[in-house]
Amino acid sequence: MTDKESAFWLRSPGHGELRTLTVPDPGPGEVLVRTRYSGISRGTETLVFQGRVPVRQYAAMRAPFQEGEFPGPVKYGYLNVGVVEQGPDELVGRTVFCLYPHQTCYVVPAGAVTPVPDEVPARRAVLAGTVETAVNALWDAAPLVGDRITVLGAGMVGCAVAGILARFPGTHVELVDIDEDRAVVAAALGVEFATPGEAAGGRDLVVHASATSDGLQRSLDLLAPEGTVVELSWYGDRPVHLFLGGSFHSGRLTVRSSQVGTVSPARSARRGFADRLALALDLLRDPAFDALITGESPFPELPDVLARLAAGDLPALCHLITYGGE
Repeated sequence: MTDKESAFWLRSPGHGELRTLTVPDPGPGEVLVRTRYSGISRGTETLVFQGRVPVRQYAAMRAPFQEGEFPGPVKYGYLNVGVVEQGPDELVGRTVFCLYPHQTCYVVPAGAVTPVPDEVPARRAVLAGTVETAVNALWDAAPLVGDRITVLGAGMVGCAVAGILARFPGTHVELVDIDEDRAVVAAALGVEFATPGEAAGGRDLVVHASATSDGLQRSLDLLAPEGTVVELSWYGDRPVHLFLGGSFHSGRLTVRSSQVGTVSPARSARRGFADRLALALDLLRDPAFDALITGESPFPELPDVLARLAAGDLPALCHLITYGGE
């Protein structure tokens, strides 16, 4: 047994706390992981923190190792990087990524952890779940060489999508956001930046990740005839309003959803969840993704940090939580 470990719990909407727990010894086929970093998936986790998960989406929104139920008490999160302290010989001492909540130490099946490539720093590896979402979105979107592509919404997911698209040959990629400070991130990722009013039109593909009705409407407005918007936003319980007059029908425009909970149908016959996550970690060899980590705090401050993120008082893309022992 590992005594006096701690985990973050949402006690009730808007109120987080650290709870002490005892972590059991790992059994056959299990690993004990000591957390080094976890990341806050800002869009989803602030919705959870505010109690804004719709009742009908409780099952769909469950994290792999979630405890408790929405709206709370619930232990929620899925961006965790740590070191295996006990388990199979080939994993002991390895830095691994796991879709586990914010907790100092935990036991999971060995198959639930993915070794982090040696070339990927542990702090950058917390982005694996976000980059995995971006990979799935681009499997859905199927961009072509030479496409004119906009990513509207420069949050964690939007920036991850833009970072991958920057590698596509012959494409013109523009990252769009109302926050002009995101231009610095766009430059680090190797893509253009514009505000919504300045964004280029005539786009073959728009990936929308702003989680606002205005952003989705602007995404449609930017499309060329027969263009597609791939919708990545998670709105929780907020309504979405669109104007579908104008060129929506005459231009034969398309809006399609993408969600990381299932592998894209474009690849599901040949790739599984483990393949997708391994690809995400491989892509994180690129140091450009460091631009997505825009703040950090020690684990004991997590209840206050999430409250500030949810209130909009703490600007961040990925806010890193550190656990000491570095």
